[in-house]
Amino acid sequence: MEHETVAIVVGGGPAPGINGVISSVTIEAINHGKRVIGIVGGFSSLFEGQENNIMPLTIDLVSRIHTTGGSILRTSRDTPENAQEKFKVLLATLKELGIKYLVTIGGEGTLFMAHWIEKEARGSINVVHTPKTIDNDIPLPGGNSTFGYQTARHVGVGLVNNIMEDARTMGRWYFISTMGRHTGHLALGIGKASGATLTIIPEEFPERKVSIKKVTDTITGSIIKRLAQGRDHGVVIIAEGIAEKFDPDELNQCENVERDEISGKIRLSDIQLGRILRALIREDLRSMGIKSNIVSMNIGYELRAADPIPFDIEYTRNLGYGAIRYLLKGGTGAMIAVYEGHIISVPFVEMVDAKGLIRIRKVDINSEVYLAAREYMIRLEEEDFEDSLLNTYAKIANLTPQAFKKRFEYLIMTPSL
Repeated sequence: MEHETVAIVVGGGPAPGINGVISSVTIEAINHGKRVIGIVGGFSSLFEGQENNIMPLTIDLVSRIHTTGGSILRTSRDTPENAQEKFKVLLATLKELGIKYLVTIGGEGTLFMAHWIEKEARGSINVVHTPKTIDNDIPLPGGNSTFGYQTARHVGVGLVNNIMEDARTMGRWYFISTMGRHTGHLALGIGKASGATLTIIPEEFPERKVSIKKVTDTITGSIIKRLAQGRDHGVVIIAEGIAEKFDPDELNQCENVERDEISGKIRLSDIQLGRILRALIREDLRSMGIKSNIVSMNIGYELRAADPIPFDIEYTRNLGYGAIRYLLKGGTGAMIAVYEGHIISVPFVEMVDAKGLIRIRKVDINSEVYLAAREYMIRLEEEDFEDSLLNTYAKIANLTPQAFKKRFEYLIMTPSL
C-alpha cells in the first residue's frame, strides 16, 4: 500500500525554530505511516514547477535538528511578478508530487499562500499552517508570540546589553535599528528587556505619515533630558517599520531609497535608518552647541538564524505535533496555535480581514504592557515643560524656555487623525 505524502514548505525570512517544526512534523507523520518530503527553497521552487527540488525526510535525518537555527529546507520570500499565472504551476506541481497533506511554516505572507492553496485545492490537499516570524505580528489567541520571536528577543537583548555598557564606558550614544516591517514588537521587546534609554516604534505615531523631524526631535529631546541627569550616553532602539511612515520624498533627501522591483515596497533592510537619524541629530545638536558622539548600527540578521532557546524548541515541537494530529483527523484550512496549555486550530477565515488580507497584530499603545515600557524610557513628557525642568533643558540646548517649549512641546500632544 502506497503511503500518503506529507510535504513541508518554509516561506519568508528565517526565524529560530524552523527546524524544530520540520523535525516534529516529520517524526509524528512517519510514526503514523506517512511519507514526508520537504520542498527545498520554499514556494519559489513550486512556482517554477521544480518537481525534483525535494528532500525525502526521515527520522534519522531530523531527530537532532530541533536545537539548530536556520532551515534544512532553506526558504525564500520571492513572489513572482505574474503570481496568478504562476500559482497554477504551483498547484499543479503539488498535485504532480502526490501531496495529500501540506504543512506551511512562515509569517503572514506564507499564511496568505496557505489560505490560497487550501481554497484552490478544493479538498484535494489538506493544508495547515504554523506561525513563524521574529516580528511577532500574527494575531495569535491570548496574545501569544509567534515562534522565533522569543529567541530573537533573547539574542537581541544580549547584544544590546553589551552595547549599553560600551555606550557608558565610551560616553556615546548608539542608534540601533531592528527588524519589524509593520510593527514594533521586536524593538519594544528588546528595548524593554534590556532597559534601553528609548525605543521608537511605528505604532506610537498613529498618523498615516510621520515627518522624520518628529522622530529626530523625540530622540534629541531624550539626549537633552539625559544630559540634564548628568549622563552623556544612551541607547535608542528603532523599529525599521517607522521608515514606511516617512514621506519617500523626504526620505530621499537623506538617502536614496530603493523599492522592491516586484512588490514595489520600500526595501527597509536597505535603508540605513540609524545612519540617517544620526546625521540629522548630530547637525541638530551641533546647532545647539551640544557635542555628541553617536554610532549607528543594525541588528536583525544576527537574530534570524540563531539556535532557538528552550522556549522555542518546546513551542515548535508542540506546533509540529499539533499540525500532524490536526491533518490526520481530517482537518484543513487552519493555523496551529498553543493556548492555555492546549494545542488548538484557528481557521484561516478568522485570520483575514474584509479585503482578504492577513490581519496584522500591532503593538497596543494603550495597553498597560506598553505603558510599563514607556514608564522606563527617558523621553520628554508633559511634566518636563513645567518651569523648573523647562529652564534646565532650555539652558542645555542654549534656547530660551519659550523657544524650547515651542520646539519640543508638540511631541507630547496626540495628533488629530
